[in-house]
Amino acid sequence: MTLSPLDPRLAATFPPPVMEARRWLDETVLPEGLPLLNLSQAAPADPPPPPLREAMARIVTEDPAAHLYGPVLGLPELRERVAADWSRAYGGTVAPAQVAITAGCNQAFAAALTSLAGPGDAVIVPTPYYFNHKMWLDMAGIEATLLPTDADLLPDPDRAAAAITPRTRAIALVTPNNPGGVEYPAGLLDDFRDLARTHGIALIVDETYRDFHSADGAPHRLLADPEWDDTVIQLYSFSKAYRLTGHRTGAILTSPARLTQIEKWLDTVTICPPQLGQRAALWGMENLSDWLAAERSEILARRAAIADGFATLPDWQVQGCGAYFAYVRHPFETRSDAVARDLLAKRAVLVLPGTMFGPLRDQGGDGRAETTLRIAFANADRDGISDLIRRLAG
Repeated sequence: MTLSPLDPRLAATFPPPVMEARRWLDETVLPEGLPLLNLSQAAPADPPPPPLREAMARIVTEDPAAHLYGPVLGLPELRERVAADWSRAYGGTVAPAQVAITAGCNQAFAAALTSLAGPGDAVIVPTPYYFNHKMWLDMAGIEATLLPTDADLLPDPDRAAAAITPRTRAIALVTPNNPGGVEYPAGLLDDFRDLARTHGIALIVDETYRDFHSADGAPHRLLADPEWDDTVIQLYSFSKAYRLTGHRTGAILTSPARLTQIEKWLDTVTICPPQLGQRAALWGMENLSDWLAAERSEILARRAAIADGFATLPDWQVQGCGAYFAYVRHPFETRSDAVARDLLAKRAVLVLPGTMFGPLRDQGGDGRAETTLRIAFANADRDGISDLIRRLAG
């Protein structure tokens, strides 16, 4: 059968990595006696906590508006709560008119890029990159200008400055980083903001994992700048904080003028963000601060367990560790995608290879893609992390 026309940009975009890893599971016979350690996807494996599920049940049965279309830019009460909490947390001023709610943080990224760039434009993206960001740029015909990071997985503003061209529309950063786990220092983010402002481009900061930052207090000063919204676009996800992954609830913070344009795109894509997810996020913000603090403490304890465990494996090198992730260099001559398949077949460990987060050497890469693995440790408790270390030692 002849296929009707297919957009070549879509056809050329690489397949979703997490779905690819799930196919590996279907194709692989696991070693007998070893249960699967699935450390591939950066998402909570558990449902929302019981109090939130109970609140969601009440919303479903008692709130008729939860089943109807709502405002394109999101529930006003949630926008107001985000504005108030972010103003307090970051020591700045965020107005409700600078906040929009989206159907997940990936949609927030797509909405931001749609307002900034089109085919033939360019966006600077550090490597290793978050694969869905790269996929969206490829599908939209926007060049991803890849910015290699240093040994600590931190991007260099001077190197980024050299990569800016007349086609550059934005610099996109993720902190705490996916896939690297590293937390970008506040001063580094200041430098990137200043660089973007000098060149009249946007600085996109994806803070999906901000709730699991290791530092107390504001992780940066960007929103304390009275003119922040002329340059900074901040993205956020409620999925990780409140385990609302299936309810697709995210946020974008930017200028009201930009949100006026973004509203057009959101209206044609989803009409409005999911109503139940928005109400659940608001209830979580109002009632689950202590629970979320305990979740953060647990994730930080797992981070420490990863660091301690890999310290006993001298042939493995941790390049970055934080939030949900450890980004490690494996000790084998084999390319990382083959190593990942071997780990699944021989040790029942499912992780993602560096080949899913950056270019190979023959594509202009620096060799990191071939030698690294991303371990999403948030879904392994400390016993599970100890088991991972034992399996890698073998």
